[in-house]
Amino acid sequence: MLKDGFGRVVDYLRISVTQRCNFRCLYCMPEKPFSWTPKENLLSYEDMFKFVKVAIDEGINKIRITGGEPLLRVDLDKFIKMISDYKPDIDLCLTTNGYLLKQTAKQLKDAGLHRINISLDSLNKQTTQKISQKDVFDDVMAGLQIAKEVGLGIKINTVPLKGINDHEILDILEYCKNQNFTVRFIEYMENSFASQDIKGCKSKDILKTISSKYEFEKQPRNNTSPAVYYKMTDGYEFGIIEPYEDDFCESCNRIRLTAEGFLIPCLYFEDALSIKEAVQNGDMKEACDVLKKVLLNKPEKNKWSKKTDENETSSRAFYETGG
Repeated sequence: MLKDGFGRVVDYLRISVTQRCNFRCLYCMPEKPFSWTPKENLLSYEDMFKFVKVAIDEGINKIRITGGEPLLRVDLDKFIKMISDYKPDIDLCLTTNGYLLKQTAKQLKDAGLHRINISLDSLNKQTTQKISQKDVFDDVMAGLQIAKEVGLGIKINTVPLKGINDHEILDILEYCKNQNFTVRFIEYMENSFASQDIKGCKSKDILKTISSKYEFEKQPRNNTSPAVYYKMTDGYEFGIIEPYEDDFCESCNRIRLTAEGFLIPCLYFEDALSIKEAVQNGDMKEACDVLKKVLLNKPEKNKWSKKTDENETSSRAFYETGG
């Protein structure tokens, strides 16, 4: 069993297989030039898998594949199959913008992927293009339906931004309810790579909008979930992820591995140690020692807060960690 310096059990590994993304979303990296990370800078799937086996053996029971946009990395289904074959009962999921799902959903499912989270910030083609800075809506919606058809579990992630897509909160909720998808509204996490012209909606704004049409009750918090869930009178549940709340970090069970081999203990902070040399040399004892050192240094909480209007801005590049 893996524990951090505050006694929290860490059993969830998020693996970013690439920093690259085919979108330039306003809240992530709107100004970053499209670039190609040299292959030699990345951990191979084989080296990633060496570490995955160590992590699983030490107690990791959930793995999420992220990016950047993970579907940009070739042969991702083969990496997923490596993990699935090693531990068939592991909770294996992926976060994607959905643009390439039309071509890949069945391969991913056949390889052993269980679930996907898809970023869907608007049901309007023009608004989607404004946020992502690319004409992507038709491909994302087509990929979403194919993922549903092949039997992947689906959650929708939506970041409401004031004056841009906040008027669609009810529309997205109703779309997800009708499609039997879970939706989670995510408070915009202020970071130095995002557009400086945007402002996110806080949970109270989101709940106020939903309460204008629906009744709901807050559900007891699942200690390991980043979301707080609310149940509507017809039984449908939606979630809100509130990184600005004091209890967001209380039971954090996550650690992140980047495509270049850095282990990151916290989404907010830049602290990281590399396992690259250890796994490439086959020294898995050293890789395990690095893992435990990173966990020992895992901070208690981030520095976002609802107690002040002047929130700290993270310098973390979320496209390196998958959020």
